[in-house]
Amino acid sequence: MADVEYQIPHFGKLALRTVAAAVPWSQAGGARRRLREANVDPPLAVLPGSTLLLPGRGETFVRDSGGHGPALLLLHGWVVSADLNWIRCYEPLVAAGYRVVAIDHRGHGRGIRSPAPFRLRDCAADAAAVVEQLGCGPVTAVGYSMGGPIVQLLAREHREHLNGIVLCATSREWHDPEVRRVWRTMGLLRVSLGVAAPGFWRSLIEISGMPVEDSIAWVLAEMSRGNPADIAEAGRELGRFDSRTWLAELTTPAAVLVTARDRSVLPRHQRALAEQLGAPTIELAADHLAPGEPGGRFADALLQAIAAVRAGTPGEEASDRPHAVSGRP
Repeated sequence: MADVEYQIPHFGKLALRTVAAAVPWSQAGGARRRLREANVDPPLAVLPGSTLLLPGRGETFVRDSGGHGPALLLLHGWVVSADLNWIRCYEPLVAAGYRVVAIDHRGHGRGIRSPAPFRLRDCAADAAAVVEQLGCGPVTAVGYSMGGPIVQLLAREHREHLNGIVLCATSREWHDPEVRRVWRTMGLLRVSLGVAAPGFWRSLIEISGMPVEDSIAWVLAEMSRGNPADIAEAGRELGRFDSRTWLAELTTPAAVLVTARDRSVLPRHQRALAEQLGAPTIELAADHLAPGEPGGRFADALLQAIAAVRAGTPGEEASDRPHAVSGRP
């Protein structure tokens, strides 16, 4: 199957747009003024949320549906929050009978703020501590994009808290030359976020092609919650991550949800992850913004992947039904 080509944001262009947004009489500045009057309420219902103290680690923000169903732990991707990543999945997952727990990673959203540098291993330990504090384990951990490495580390170092893992739109490593160029701009990213985070995020949304809907003010407000230093260091951490030497040692049942039109995490890398794990793949004809698309296709595919893990479905059987999902309008 032919792979797609990378579409990686150029942070130099984003920085220029950020500066333009700070000029009141510019077109970008006018858009920024209009945003100040827009509605910042979530566009869909969210799960009950609360601050949770993780002893020895700090306070984090947790969404928890409660209930007695099998527990899912949702781990979001880079720069976003749990709500931005999963808001369209909350209701379908709860309706399917699951207890749904979603956390903001450290430095992201309302997650832990720490003077220590951002490390993916700490995020995995935070997730394990949430499971312990809530007493909801063992859980099926679902990681999207950056959440994928966190889930891999969780399965390696805290597997007693897991009964399965689902890896979505993610990889074993981010070492391609195109991506390495992005990691080298993390200093510029940190400065841009520190100077004018809302303008920066609006520019990123425009460049990414994300539809600009009535909820754009809420999206920008959520993205602006992150700590610039942690966001930039998280990018560097992704550039350092490489699980290829130990991934095959994981024993937790797994499934991989492949976003087959992804230009940020190429499908060939997602399939290589599944192949090394010996995991079934669920293919969805969507790009890296799939969780935010209306219509429920991503939630449907995610439910298929979770069911494949829980049932131990062989790879060939597990990939039959999800391809019907990928062709759904």
